[in-house]
Amino acid sequence: MELEFTKMHGLGNDFVVINAIDQTVSLTGEQIRFIADRHRGVGCDQLLLVEPADRPDVDFRYRIFNSDGGEVEQCGNGARCFARFVRDKQLTDKNPITVSTNTGVIALNEREDGQVTVNMGVPKFDPKDIPLSADSLKERYVIALPSQDVEIGALSMGNPHAVLLVDDVAQAPVLTWGPLLEHHERFPRRTNVGFMQIVDTLNIKLRVFERGVGETQACGTGACAAVVVGRKWGLLQQQVNVNLPGGQLVVQWAGEGEPVWMTGPAESVFEGRISI
Repeated sequence: MELEFTKMHGLGNDFVVINAIDQTVSLTGEQIRFIADRHRGVGCDQLLLVEPADRPDVDFRYRIFNSDGGEVEQCGNGARCFARFVRDKQLTDKNPITVSTNTGVIALNEREDGQVTVNMGVPKFDPKDIPLSADSLKERYVIALPSQDVEIGALSMGNPHAVLLVDDVAQAPVLTWGPLLEHHERFPRRTNVGFMQIVDTLNIKLRVFERGVGETQACGTGACAAVVVGRKWGLLQQQVNVNLPGGQLVVQWAGEGEPVWMTGPAESVFEGRISI
């Protein structure tokens, strides 16, 4: 099987995007891991599938697979690339567009300056919705790690997130605590882990250890989760610049019951074909 694909990225968080509307696509976990391999395949953090709408109130279906081959619920940087891809490929001339994901519907809007704004939906805090093993809903949870206990904020942005406050992201134990928290028994479906440094009420620095991938240059849902936790903890204003290793996103959240809005770039890198 030979597949056409587009290599894209959002702030260095990179994707192989495949049009599953104009070509038949059926991939196994092993095939996805091959495509994602940076030495033997194309190389990417996630593989994105653009599929026909699966319900009457949306324009497309959006599916996301991590580099380990597992399908996940949501990817914010991928969503921006999705919006750019379907318009570049003339699959639609709508703007905004709506797409269904494994956890609901999101809206994508390409702005005149080329940036893409995504309505990421309303964050969920109930432990069963994250999911997180906890006796009750709390703003802060204490998680036991082998070396020490750590305090986190936890929520779902369509996928699970744990957010830690650190003094300096450059010195944060991302590569040690990241996998420990990702696979912690209290997160039955694993979790993404954000390490957040507050610069001031309008700016944060963030590194994210992504579930099934490892540390990435940027994570859109991770940026949203960090701002939500920072707002819940009374540390941030409504609109925040999130500075990640790959660049900056702008995240807005008005508060409880309101959706999170994320704005940032989406870039095409090259087109290709690969034999599977």
